[in-house]
Amino acid sequence: MNTWNEYQTANKDRFLNELLDLLRMPSVSARTEHKSDMLHCAEAVKARLLEAGADTVTIYPTDGHPIVYGEKMIDPSKPTVLVYGHYDVQPADPIELWKSGPFDPVIIDGKIFARGSCDDKGQFYMHVKALETFTKTNTQPTNIKFLIEGEEEIGSPNLATFVKNNKELLKADVILISDTSMLSMENPSIDIGVRGLSYIEVEVTGPNRDLHSGVYGGAVANPITMLAKMIASCHDENNHITIPGFYDDIVNATDAERTKMAQAPFDENEYKTDLGVDHLWGEKGYTTNERTGIRPTLEVNGIWGGYTGEGAKTVLPSKAFAKISCRLVPNQSSVKITEKILNYFKSIAPEGVTVQASEHHGGEPYMTPIDSIAYRAASKAIQTTFGKEPIPVRGGGSIPICALFEKELGLKIVFLGFGLDSDNLHSPNEKYNVFNFYKGIETIPYFHQYFAEMNA
Repeated sequence: MNTWNEYQTANKDRFLNELLDLLRMPSVSARTEHKSDMLHCAEAVKARLLEAGADTVTIYPTDGHPIVYGEKMIDPSKPTVLVYGHYDVQPADPIELWKSGPFDPVIIDGKIFARGSCDDKGQFYMHVKALETFTKTNTQPTNIKFLIEGEEEIGSPNLATFVKNNKELLKADVILISDTSMLSMENPSIDIGVRGLSYIEVEVTGPNRDLHSGVYGGAVANPITMLAKMIASCHDENNHITIPGFYDDIVNATDAERTKMAQAPFDENEYKTDLGVDHLWGEKGYTTNERTGIRPTLEVNGIWGGYTGEGAKTVLPSKAFAKISCRLVPNQSSVKITEKILNYFKSIAPEGVTVQASEHHGGEPYMTPIDSIAYRAASKAIQTTFGKEPIPVRGGGSIPICALFEKELGLKIVFLGFGLDSDNLHSPNEKYNVFNFYKGIETIPYFHQYFAEMNA
């Protein structure tokens, strides 16, 4: 509809400035020192929803950070779309690697550099501006609800309780999430699934105190060395994961699905150049796109112990630690996998050290049906604004709440993400293209229009 484009064009500078204001708020859910920033950001989200035309917006407290719920209901006979997003962001560490302040957004070469620019403030805010487009042009075709939480980056520990206690409030026909990416703006795509997650921490303890590595080295087991050996044992020579039973429940992708995945544009040299690596690594027998989409993984996210400060200190440490995460594929249970990993690390503890392993959080893998009305509406919306049909792909990341939503609300999810894999999510210099931001605001209204038409 031309009225949408006209309104969005006339207000695009304001839309962008509002996003930059959100990005200035250090809403880091993992750090207790940012508790007041989290509340401040939730209040800002509430204010923006009300300004966009939501009839009611409520900030719901939880045992952690608050949830923002808003809605614009126009007609009970119309379908209802529940938009999910999150206003919390990852810690900015390591700060020294940022080229600009993580919470001082700058625009360089058409890219917004700031923590949360793509994950997920820039993406959920597209939906807020889509709502405003509807209300200001009096063209809203569906009922719209918003559930914007503040704990996604720490595993959404309080979301399940909220969802279970508010099923009537969250009643809808579909859930729409923009927290995923596209292959490129030239080759638009829709994620049809995300991987699950199992996240643990391992602590290895040797002597009862740090020791002089000259006096005791060679006589006492070094916890860092032992931990390194344990981690190395998790993969074999073909980079398959060696944990007993890890692959037992996997539903393997069909040959037809792998053939379709192979049709997605992929330049391996460009991929390596972007990452600054000479060679790629992964499970033997699978392509790079398959390794990051349809196969499970085990990665070390952090490892530390002993002396890590400036200069030298010859110490044999008392303890060593590692954080380890697994990405899971359909039919793998995060509960089962976490138990297997914890048991594995405890069972292979070398003599001379003790091992403690504990769970951080997890989530289940999720697949969305491509024959649903909602998927077809999303595909048609992208085709309308991009001029080509999107390619269905599987995303490598995790959105742990997807399985929760389907279980408790009985709803399917459609992913309508506009990020790029190169947007440095969870890394220094996270970015989001201004073009993508505007393209999302342009595309989302068409999803609502087509979803309403197909449900009529």
